[in-house]
Amino acid sequence: MSQRRPEILILGVGNILMGDDGVGVRVLERLRELSLPETVELVDGGTAGADLVDILADRRKAIVIDAVDVGAEPGSIHRYQVDAWIEHAQQVISLHQVGLGQALSMVRLIGAAPREWVVFGVQIQTIEPSLELSGPVAKSIDLLVQDVLKELNS
Repeated sequence: MSQRRPEILILGVGNILMGDDGVGVRVLERLRELSLPETVELVDGGTAGADLVDILADRRKAIVIDAVDVGAEPGSIHRYQVDAWIEHAQQVISLHQVGLGQALSMVRLIGAAPREWVVFGVQIQTIEPSLELSGPVAKSIDLLVQDVLKELNS
């Protein structure tokens, strides 16, 4: 018999080898330092692609953190309901729009979508080979952690 998975998922998406693209994973690293309830699972989605469908399925709530390029101020945080994210993903809003956008659509299509879900997108400054985030994106992490914690309690 399989163990029941935590009802709340916090999913960080991105490639930490590509600078600002790794912001979702970097936020997870910060969240791992905190004492979160057992009902919360932190998952490094990296560039998981189709595996995201299984990761997202059958949760009460999913909070996704990803890098975006929407032409906004670098480091700015954008909160999307999933319908808006999927719509914008078709306009190349996410650097992982194919994997994440399709995964969000597919998990809904198979009837296993989280009852509540939200995507936090962080505006990148640059995407280039680096293990470091740019200054503006790095400065957004503390605020984003607070936004995620507020979302957990809503």
